[in-house]
Amino acid sequence: MSHVMIAPDKFKGSLSAPQVAAHVAAGLRRARPRIDVREVPVADGGDGTLDAALAAGFTPVPVRASGPTGEPVATAYARRGDTAVVELADVSGLSRLPGRRLAPLAATSFGTGEVIRHALDDGCRTIVLGLGGSACTDGGAGMAQALGVRLLDAEGADGTDLPPGGAALARLATVDTAGLHPAIADADIVVASDVDNPLLGEHGAAAVYGPQKGANAEQVALLDAALARWAEVLGAPHVARQAGAGAAGGVGFAALALLGAVLRPGIDYLLDLVGFHQHLAGASLVVTGEGSLDEQTLRGKAPAGVAAAARAAGVPVVAVAGRCLLPAETLTASGFIAACALTDIEPDPRRCVANAGPLLEQLAENRLAAIIDTDTHLEETR
Repeated sequence: MSHVMIAPDKFKGSLSAPQVAAHVAAGLRRARPRIDVREVPVADGGDGTLDAALAAGFTPVPVRASGPTGEPVATAYARRGDTAVVELADVSGLSRLPGRRLAPLAATSFGTGEVIRHALDDGCRTIVLGLGGSACTDGGAGMAQALGVRLLDAEGADGTDLPPGGAALARLATVDTAGLHPAIADADIVVASDVDNPLLGEHGAAAVYGPQKGANAEQVALLDAALARWAEVLGAPHVARQAGAGAAGGVGFAALALLGAVLRPGIDYLLDLVGFHQHLAGASLVVTGEGSLDEQTLRGKAPAGVAAAARAAGVPVVAVAGRCLLPAETLTASGFIAACALTDIEPDPRRCVANAGPLLEQLAENRLAAIIDTDTHLEETR
């Protein structure tokens, strides 16, 4: 018997990916009670990665760690066997800033390192690090410090440890890696990210993403110079030039240069992690989506990755979204047979955010059910 597979990303600021999947499934089941509907929420390495892993059967491991400006936050990693999934956004992300007050020069990735350290101490030897949504532009220096690396402002052991934040790296003189967590040597570190920026320059972490974190033009220049100093003292300018080194404010750089990480496109790796391809077998339709379907969607975001994988298997794909800014021809070229948005049935964006769940169910019950009848001839289970 064929089935409908529901594999959305989150609706940012509104619903998590598992919540989106649950609401879409509820609407479809109400319209077509005998249809086999399977929920497989996904993510692309950014915020929502933890939710997707937990929905796929990983176990949450609570951790108390430092937020991006030092305040303790309650976070977790997801574990299955000796594999841990760590989501940077859930500990060092913009959503973790107290009062959402941006701190472009001082925000740190220290808490992400604390979560990794906890997983290593607990016996995990494969660490999947989802990068995206960071509040910091510290090149992963804070993460490195939490894992035992000392960053000193003078040559030799007499130096003072640098304070948190990317700006402080301008004073970096010595990197002492003697205290790096010993389990790193035996661990496999996988960086899951949809970002291909290098660490430095006009396409680098500070220039491209610094303004989103509150940095003005002068601060962007300061941070870029500080990150260049970090790469120079660490002796890894070649790593700084690699695609993905600029992910999450440069955390990708530290993961590559210090932790021996392997960089994987976030959506591809996460699809494997949640068993997407096994669930795809025998599907007659895949429903994916995210809060806003736009040009960014096509640059390695989850719905584009889902569409590519489904299309390769010959399975049609429909997108659902809060809003859709892509023209029909672009959607078709990207592998979608159709797209429907909450704004199709509720023109007020504020109401779409506030009532996203019920509106998604309504959309699924009417629009998606009609698409199933018209385009997929899905065989209902008896």
